[in-house]
Formats: sequence, structure tokens, C-alpha cells
Amino acid sequence: MGKILIIDDEPYILLMLKKMLEKAGYEVNLASNGREGMALFEKASADLVITDIIMPDKEGLELILEMKKQRPALKIIAMSGGGRISPESYLECAKHFGAEKVFQKPFRQKDLISAVKELIPA
Repeated sequence: MGKILIIDDEPYILLMLKKMLEKAGYEVNLASNGREGMALFEKASADLVITDIIMPDKEGLELILEMKKQRPALKIIAMSGGGRISPESYLECAKHFGAEKVFQKPFRQKDLISAVKELIPA
């Protein structure tokens, strides 16, 4: 069973993704901001990290850089609904920093599940 760490500051996104991914056969841990996400990442192993980009305490781009520095082979999916600039700009940076897949919010659940299954089989 693959282990996934989801980091997002929107509680309903966390719960929706947790239910969806557990139903698909994955073990899921949740963090509500970047700092909490980094602490969980350092404590518990994850096969995949799904992170929002715009968050309080620590941004997703910073997380991607730190996590990839510690574990270069880690699989990461970044997602963004935008902020001061378009979501495409943030997501392009996330790819450059090492995210394997990116999604603009809102996204279709089946697209995310397909990406997760491609990166880590259940």
C-alpha cells in the first residue's frame, strides 16, 4: 500500500483527497500548512507528496525544493488555484523545482487518481 502525504491549507480539500485516495487503496497523512507538512515528511516516510502551492507558514515551492534536496527520488504532485499570479505560473515553477505532475484547481478527481496510480501503484 502506497503512503501519501497531502499538504493543503483548505480543510475541505484535505478531507476530499483523503477519502478519495483511501478509497483507491492508499494510506494517507494530512498536514494543514507547509511547516506541519515538512515536519510530518521528516518523521514518517511517504511514497508521494501532494502539495498546494500557496499556503501560510511555508509555501509549496519551498517545500518541493527542501523535500527533493532530502529525497531526490520522491514523487511530488503540486496543485494550485492561483494567487497573485496565475496558477499556470506557479505550476510551471513547481515542475522546474521537481514536481512530476501538476494540477490547476479545480481538477477532476479521476485525473488526480490516474496521476497517483502512475507515480505509485496502490
